Amino acid sequence: MNKRDYMNTSVQEPPLDYSFRSIHVIQDLVNEEPRTGLRPLKRSKSGKSLTQSLWLNNNVLNDLRDFNQVASQLLEHPENLAWIDLSFNDLTSIDPVLTTFFNLSVLYLHGNSIQHLGEVNKLALLPRLRSLTLHGNPMEEEKGYRQYVLCTLPHITTFDFSGVTKADRTTAEVWKRMNIKPKKARIKQNTL
Repeated sequence: MNKRDYMNTSVQEPPLDYSFRSIHVIQDLVNEEPRTGLRPLKRSKSGKSLTQSLWLNNNVLNDLRDFNQVASQLLEHPENLAWIDLSFNDLTSIDPVLTTFFNLSVLYLHGNSIQHLGEVNKLALLPRLRSLTLHGNPMEEEKGYRQYVLCTLPHITTFDFSGVTKADRTTAEVWKRMNIKPKKARIKQNTL
């Protein structure tokens, strides 16, 4: 199967679903059987999944160590991952490994333990990210939560399962002007 065929067919493939498996570390996925859905998973000749969706929700993950390595073991084309569901785990930060999946358009991180709103900045590297969930994390309690996320990630169209409206974007821009100081250019001073 060439790459073009893969891109055209795998979007419809069911997800590689490891939800509700009590997974503690990513490496456990290698020995765990994914959940079966209504349609069987298609696999490559090497036995790897041809899906673009990886569901790891409702587990007990607290970090994503070895995520790239394990994704490469499970998926024929891990670089084409478009949907990752890590909701309802014990993650305390947004691991930079997620920013290596440039085709990622849906990322669910709700119901974790992510403390700091600044973690969202890492996701600005994902050019195709359109749908993001972060509700149910301690960061949600920070003042300006929604506006900060919308300013940082202007391309998302759905945030916390709500569509992003023009009014949301306007409010976020006003909030940004009032709350985020622009970086000042440094001026070199000539000293004699």
